[in-house]
Amino acid sequence: MAKEFSKHFDKNQEKEIYQSWEQAGFFNPDNLPDQDKRKSSFVMMLPPPNITGSLHMGHALNATCQDILVRHKRMDGYLALWVPGMDHAGIATQNVVEKKLAKEGKNRHDLGREKFVKEIWEWKEEYGQIIPNQLKTLGASCDWTRQSFTMDENYQKAVSNAFLAYQKEGFIYQGERLINWCPRCQTALSDIELEHQEEDSFLWHIKYQAKSQKSKFKNNESGYIIVATTRPETMLGDTAVAVNPRDKRYKDLIGKTVVLPLVNREIPIVADEAVDMEFGTGAVKITPAHDPLDFEIGQRQKLDTIKVINEFGKIIAPKVYAGLKIDEAREKIVKDLDQLGLLVKKESHKHNVALCYRCNSKAESLISKQWFVKMKPLAEKAIEAVEKGEIQFAPVRFKKIFLDWMHNVKDWCISRQIWWGHQLPVFVKQEKVKSQNSKIKIKESFYYGDNPPKGYIQSTDVLDTWFSSALWPFAALGWTGDKNQDKKNKDLVNFYPTTSLFTAKDILYLWVARMIFSGYFFMDKKPFSKVYIHPTVLNKEGKRMSKSLGTGVDPMDLWEKYGADATRFGLALKSGLRQQVKFSEEDYVAGRNFVTKIWNATRFIDMNLNGKVKLLSVGEIKKLKLDKDQKETLSLLFATANNVKNNINTYRFDLAINELYEFFWHHFCDKTIEENKGKMKTGDIITLQFLTFVLTNSLKMLHPFMPFVTEAAFKELTIKIDGETQPLIISSWPKF
Repeated sequence: MAKEFSKHFDKNQEKEIYQSWEQAGFFNPDNLPDQDKRKSSFVMMLPPPNITGSLHMGHALNATCQDILVRHKRMDGYLALWVPGMDHAGIATQNVVEKKLAKEGKNRHDLGREKFVKEIWEWKEEYGQIIPNQLKTLGASCDWTRQSFTMDENYQKAVSNAFLAYQKEGFIYQGERLINWCPRCQTALSDIELEHQEEDSFLWHIKYQAKSQKSKFKNNESGYIIVATTRPETMLGDTAVAVNPRDKRYKDLIGKTVVLPLVNREIPIVADEAVDMEFGTGAVKITPAHDPLDFEIGQRQKLDTIKVINEFGKIIAPKVYAGLKIDEAREKIVKDLDQLGLLVKKESHKHNVALCYRCNSKAESLISKQWFVKMKPLAEKAIEAVEKGEIQFAPVRFKKIFLDWMHNVKDWCISRQIWWGHQLPVFVKQEKVKSQNSKIKIKESFYYGDNPPKGYIQSTDVLDTWFSSALWPFAALGWTGDKNQDKKNKDLVNFYPTTSLFTAKDILYLWVARMIFSGYFFMDKKPFSKVYIHPTVLNKEGKRMSKSLGTGVDPMDLWEKYGADATRFGLALKSGLRQQVKFSEEDYVAGRNFVTKIWNATRFIDMNLNGKVKLLSVGEIKKLKLDKDQKETLSLLFATANNVKNNINTYRFDLAINELYEFFWHHFCDKTIEENKGKMKTGDIITLQFLTFVLTNSLKMLHPFMPFVTEAAFKELTIKIDGETQPLIISSWPKF
């Protein structure tokens, strides 16, 4: 008696199906059948999510697109490898564990560095697999046997050796430069670790007077210049007033001097093209120690740099304001200016404020002694590779965006003042020495690497998280920077360089660019050939999703409601070359309905097979005496297979799933099956063979998009297959 085809596909089957794939080793290219007949390797690296997080819509869209491509390549005869992993996420993870300690009435200083780091490792073991498990739920066919973590022992070795290689080449240096600083987290921040928020503020107009009231500017009998600023508190560190050289209002004042209010220090009026003539009065105060643009102007104009705000967000000079918090200092300074008759007016103004992305505190621009990587020499190879087309972008417009940034790249601040992360392989020895004027100074000596001489203490700084993730395409394959060890690594030989990278536009510079120059510097090869920038999923109102504001959508809620295949279907519909797409629950409802359609169509055809029908090859199906409509369906099947393959390979997953949907639902189910119902009931063997051929090949094409229902439906079919039945995941892509 033939087995009975289940009436419904239950999403509870998904876990069992996934486990069967994983246990059979199908995600590992070493276990794929016909190794000698397979094409070259196809390799992708999963962008490593933070261990602090849970899956969001960006992760889910990225992973779905990658899985569609890697499943297709696996079926298309490639040695397909998709390497997963997690990022240690320095600041984010430290903040999470610090919050946990705070609830217990403790802080990291109570524990000390060693115990605090141990506490983080314990936290990681408990919570660090949340996203990998969620990815498995969505069907991500990563090779979990090769899963990597940026704080693994080998990865730590890779990071240390990378730093030392840069240092040996002369690309690492320590210096005082303007950086982003979080007063609450007490660390330097990268640009990606800032969030910008618009707030209602004011634009203050302040008189900067000539040295004496008797000193009059030519064509300016008032004897002062009015400066407009959004940050009056930083004026304490002003070293110039700047105007645009093309601004006729101030042409005669360039080169003159004014007295800095409240501080009574004489400062010059300089001309610089960076000044916006339309902003405020067209004259701006220049504080090189506390503003990025001012710092650049200060460098060009050779201005002094005077630090007046410290790492705790408090004023340090002059004495009358010392110790005040920034907001307190602003209030007192404005009041003092008003009393002196120097405050002309204040007007409402919307101002962009930089916030620390983790603690939401206002970040400061500060001059700080940090470690940097020289970027110009590293950027040259990356620029050359992209200009020559060795590395391509989709959408193509990101090529220009990438090159514009790389041509103007600044040195990279790589040091962070936290405890969780890769501690710098730098050892410092401090000695007191007398200078020529007999003053005692501190002299620092550095030792780089392992086994420092006596008296050297390791730097307490850790490396920027992006420093370690820049090594991801090869360090996640086991590269350590030790030539003897790396020579024995078969994965580096077989799977580097990788093929495609999927990522978001937000980290084009901070991650993609750094992987490119790192690949050329350490491996002398590009890290990947193509970069696909996936869309950002906005909420249904067209605004950026935010869990904290309650405007986010949890992909796990979609899975719970509709199942993995329906969730993947909805995400695939929103992929492609657009950069912003609105969330619509209708897409996931449509996905659920499509799952039901696939199952019911397979079940309906199977009811008429009774194990009598053999699955035919392409050559055999062409020899059958098919009628005109059947031939038309077959031709459309062949065209669909080619179009879907091309669209997958060009990252048009939206076009591919739309075409499959139209073919399977409307042409095959609504038209072809309906037209052949009569012949099916009479048991016409040619009709059954034809329908089975179209069905099974449709299931194959649908598999990368909706792997669970297609695998289950194919397994339920009572058809005769020569040789051992292979699961869809390792079956061959339809070739016509």
